[in-house]
Amino acid sequence: MELAALIGRLNPDCRRALERAAQRCLQRTHHYVEIEHLLLELLDIDGGDFACLLPRFGLERDALVAEINLSLELFKAGNTRTPALSAHTIGLLEDAVVHASVLGQAQIRSGLLLLALLDREERRALLLNSASSLLRIPHEALQANLLEWIQASREQPPAPNRPAAGGDKPESAQDPLLDQYTQDLTAEARAGRIDPIVGRDGEIRQCVDILLRRRQNNPILVGAPGVGKTAVVEGLALRIAAGEVPPSLQEVILRVLDLGLLQAGASMKGEFEQRLKGVIDAVRNSAQPIILFIDEAHTLIGAGGAEGGSDAANLLKPALARGELRTLAATTWLEYKKYFEKDPALTRRFQLVQVEEPDEATAVEMLRGVAGKLEQHHGVQIMDAAIVDAVKLSHRYISGRQLPDKAISVLDTACARVALAQHDVPPALENLRHRELAVEEELQRLRREQATGLDHSVRITGLEQESVGNLSAIRALEKRWGEEREAVRELLQSRRELLTLSESADAAKPDEELDGRIDHLAAELARLEAGLDAIREDDPLVPEQVDSKTVAAVIAGWTGIPVGKMLADEAHAIRSLAQRMGQRVMGQEAALGTIAQRIQAYRAGLTDPAKPVGVFLLPGPTGVGKTETAYALADALYGGERNLISINLSEYQEAHTVSQLKGAPPGYVGYGSGGVLTEAVRRRPYSVVLLDEIEKAHPDVLEAFYNVFDKGVMEDGTGLVVDFKNTVILATSNVGAELLLDSPAEQVATPAFDERLRKVLLQTFRPAFLARMTVVPYRPLEEATLEGIVVAKLEKLRERYKAATGKQFDFDPAIVKAVLAKCSAAGARDIENVLMAQVTGKLAEWALE
Repeated sequence: MELAALIGRLNPDCRRALERAAQRCLQRTHHYVEIEHLLLELLDIDGGDFACLLPRFGLERDALVAEINLSLELFKAGNTRTPALSAHTIGLLEDAVVHASVLGQAQIRSGLLLLALLDREERRALLLNSASSLLRIPHEALQANLLEWIQASREQPPAPNRPAAGGDKPESAQDPLLDQYTQDLTAEARAGRIDPIVGRDGEIRQCVDILLRRRQNNPILVGAPGVGKTAVVEGLALRIAAGEVPPSLQEVILRVLDLGLLQAGASMKGEFEQRLKGVIDAVRNSAQPIILFIDEAHTLIGAGGAEGGSDAANLLKPALARGELRTLAATTWLEYKKYFEKDPALTRRFQLVQVEEPDEATAVEMLRGVAGKLEQHHGVQIMDAAIVDAVKLSHRYISGRQLPDKAISVLDTACARVALAQHDVPPALENLRHRELAVEEELQRLRREQATGLDHSVRITGLEQESVGNLSAIRALEKRWGEEREAVRELLQSRRELLTLSESADAAKPDEELDGRIDHLAAELARLEAGLDAIREDDPLVPEQVDSKTVAAVIAGWTGIPVGKMLADEAHAIRSLAQRMGQRVMGQEAALGTIAQRIQAYRAGLTDPAKPVGVFLLPGPTGVGKTETAYALADALYGGERNLISINLSEYQEAHTVSQLKGAPPGYVGYGSGGVLTEAVRRRPYSVVLLDEIEKAHPDVLEAFYNVFDKGVMEDGTGLVVDFKNTVILATSNVGAELLLDSPAEQVATPAFDERLRKVLLQTFRPAFLARMTVVPYRPLEEATLEGIVVAKLEKLRERYKAATGKQFDFDPAIVKAVLAKCSAAGARDIENVLMAQVTGKLAEWALE
């Protein structure tokens, strides 16, 4: 059976669930729409078959959702194309068709999909890893009683030849093509199935203004993926449903065109064009005005354009030109430039509406708007600090995605983890149990081998001791888990009761008895919280709410950045910045102090927010800590050396190489692929940018940085503006090295020396360039500092040797002098090479003996 025919057999609820499953798969960049994606959306059908069936078998929807969400995190991601239905999902639909025929059902409903899911062993095996509690539903009983058990479902088809509610003919009968290939977004809004939209009032007003025009009344929303283009359209649907639009738009129906369904199964020549023309005619002839929303509008160009046919864009142009069809489209900047701008006839029929990524404050407001729905869906409480940190931490540490999309994903995942943790075995206990099983298995094998004459006594003794420790830890964790789970249950129950009473008190007249009950519950809640804190240790086994730690743990799992660094006190970190960098960069206290002061002034809000955090030129001889400063700053300020973007400007000695930094201009090879610098900063906006050996770059290359230093932005080759406002820019140079080497240390920090150094720098750099930077000279390292560096490197070498061999070595202080004696004028840079040649090689021989 063809896929289009299978999808056509789904009832409206299941079809929408399949569409949302595909959207979820696309958002998570999974490769195929699997059964887990579909099952998650089927569970979300309010009052559907699942809502009737789950309570009958003692199953909780929220626990199932949390379990499935956790399994989705293990799916392979990274897909950049439109995902297809997997073989498992197609097989499920095919078996559901069979069950529908057997039970005399015209359409596939979610209950039939559940029946098909439990029908085959390979699908039951899939459920073991994603929704194991569904296996408690007996297949035979479900097959025998399904229709009886789901009589109260909203998916129940209406009796034949009966008019719809209100006496009107259902819309699907009036416009079957519209019902088949589009979805009524205003009806979804009236039914409360669209989340509230916050922070996009300006874009929604722009769309309303354009839609009210007499001509060119087709808005196209353009923005990066994940900034909320579809949310703008949903916000418009909510306003239409609430009557908060001008009179001429109050009776409008906003429908979403599904271009994929239009194309599905249209294999015969002219079939796609016939379907699209039918939709256009249905919109044109509708008694109630319709606005057609086309998401991913760039797919119009070339869609259906088989040999001898026209693509969808050309079919829409005449209707758009005559004003017979009002559309609202959405696409990304990349696709708009790639497809729309190359077709001027199509471009002039749309009015562009830019949808920018929101700032952190606006994104927090957006997240607060959807937090209630997430709480309701997962059955957990979200703390406001978790909302703020979901935005702040995702913006700082997750690259390649935009706000608010990535913050919502983080918060959604955190909710799923908490919901699962409240019902499932804690990971710490599960890991211990698995380890004990592995130990027991190994013990059995070793004892069996020992019985044949082999000697494993040492290993067996060690494993037996480990097993005793494991069993003791398991018992302690099980006891603590039970106590925590009960305490959390009581705590959540008290919170719900207190919230209910507080809402009653707000709505009612003053009541002393009610106030007394509220005070008593508040005191009881404080007692329960204190009791829970007494039971817990540093790592709670059963979280009672979604907090900042949960959010940080999700981001840590996605990025590999430790939770502690993300949740560290930023104010304290900034105050102690010079000291923290000084632990890695020795002998440059004055330079580090200057850099730290500039960054502290930025964090205090005393510098121009339109510029980067700091722009510094670090002149000085080689091997004095200039490059190491960049690494130390990235680690101290942005959570790790991974947030250092290093560009060696000795590779940019020709004028044309500026295109490598910001991307090739239109018409040149490589246009559209982005530049080395712009792409790196776009993906990691919170980073340290190191411009190494800047004096070797061509003057035209340096001019490209003027706008970055002044306004904190750089425009790449495609015209996309890249934000540098959250970066620290360090440029290193050997210009002035001779002056620094010849000058005594006490003169380096004087205004007279600064003027002499500036004159030397002006021989290489233009005044306009130097005026945009803070010059921080790095003086040569003193003998005592170099000795400290040698000692620090030997200490690290000793730690690595002990970790590798279990042994330890000591070193004579005289070796420090010997190492320095062999170093050339390259400063600290030569120490590593001398140690490798004179010390590390000998240690390697000892380790391998």
